[in-house]
Amino acid sequence: MDLNALFSAPQFFSAPHRRLNALTGDWVLISPHRTQRPWQGQVEKAAIDQRPAYDPTCYLCPGNTRAGGVLTPPYTSTYVFNNDFAALLPDTPQATWTSKDLIVAQAERGICRVVCFSPRHDLTLAQMDLPDIRRVVEVWSDQYEELGALPWVQHVQIFENRGALMGASNPHPHGQIWADETIPLEPAKEIARCGEYTAKSGHCLLCDYLAFELEAAARIVCANDHFVVVVPFWAVWPFETLLLTRRHVNTITDLTSDERDGLADIMRRLPIRYDNVFEISFPYSMGFHQRPTDQLAHAELHLHAHYYPPLLRSATVRKFMVGYEMLGQPQRDITPEQAADRLRALPEIHYSQRG
Repeated sequence: MDLNALFSAPQFFSAPHRRLNALTGDWVLISPHRTQRPWQGQVEKAAIDQRPAYDPTCYLCPGNTRAGGVLTPPYTSTYVFNNDFAALLPDTPQATWTSKDLIVAQAERGICRVVCFSPRHDLTLAQMDLPDIRRVVEVWSDQYEELGALPWVQHVQIFENRGALMGASNPHPHGQIWADETIPLEPAKEIARCGEYTAKSGHCLLCDYLAFELEAAARIVCANDHFVVVVPFWAVWPFETLLLTRRHVNTITDLTSDERDGLADIMRRLPIRYDNVFEISFPYSMGFHQRPTDQLAHAELHLHAHYYPPLLRSATVRKFMVGYEMLGQPQRDITPEQAADRLRALPEIHYSQRG
């Protein structure tokens, strides 16, 4: 189908319609007629975040004491440690409970780690220098390799919850890594869909999708020589984005030195745009999906990262999954194309540094 005809079709911008998430098989309802001008109305401004570079009460700052009396060392770059309140434990004994195929439970082993991005308490990825973000990329790669090498670990999930709104218990810049004994639900859905697509077409689903987005140019937010950020055609969250490698690679460990530089670059530029939307430290959940560590090749899988930010119209107006969305299917008013236009138009100089 001609792309110009597709994106000039009235139903994509004015009439309710459903869009299929090619990665998961889920549907999202788009209702653009509900808000023809989504940026009207009150827009609250939050105060600029002015945290100190070092906080003596922060258990993630160098030299401070964590829960149980554990001392955080005086680290000067990135710092990784086993989560003091881990959701998964490596010594959980194996067990299964079942009754009439209705009541089923299984024990689950795992390892949960915290990655402090910087010793500075007052920085986010949007404000860190590129060499420092590059070191974070190296830590992610090393941790994926180390944890994935454990014979019982089948999946390594690298992610960041940014901001109290997303459940972050500490504002110090950090992310998490959870290594699971089984492959979690969302990656499992993507693995199944990507495998089906490759079996049918002989192609990588995300390689083909990226080629489509590059030609359409309707939802691209920013890009460099190695990565492209798009608001996916099937986006659910207001400013949801998908970070894709241009080259087909399975894991973060497959990235070349230049590609790792490119990842550091794009992972700074995108959060700057997010912060500039409402001139706040923009909350989001971000995570990588890559090849599981289950000893299978998974040649059909393509390294990518999802960003899920909840803010809708301002620093205080956000999107929740309620009512129809909890009982029926996800729904959004602002089209992915409108969200991409908004993000693409923003500068890549952080609002706190502008005069």
